[in-house]
Amino acid sequence: MEPATDQRFDRRARELRTIATMIGMYCRGHDHPGHSPLCADCAALLEYASRRLEYCVFGDAKPTCAHCVVHCYSREKRERIRLVMRWAGPRMLFRHPIRAIRHLLDGRRPAPALPAKPDR
Repeated sequence: MEPATDQRFDRRARELRTIATMIGMYCRGHDHPGHSPLCADCAALLEYASRRLEYCVFGDAKPTCAHCVVHCYSREKRERIRLVMRWAGPRMLFRHPIRAIRHLLDGRRPAPALPAKPDR
């Protein structure tokens, strides 16, 4: 996750923190087994989401996934992340209100046009 530490990627770093919070809340809320903060399935989902976020074609202009024109998640992972967000989203307003409100505001931003492919 090297690019997320760069100041140019502040929005993506914030989105990664938000999704990590949501997955953590979901994992703890559903009593998933595991000795670390996340069970193996939730840790794999977080790793998958962070890789997808790191290589997003929109860069820091990335819209929230719900408003994105490019669906970079596989169908199975997209359904899994949607389930996590539907469960954790409303609860974030109480546990992490600032992060939840910023995520809601980011969702209101218009989705940018797909970047043009470089000429070969």
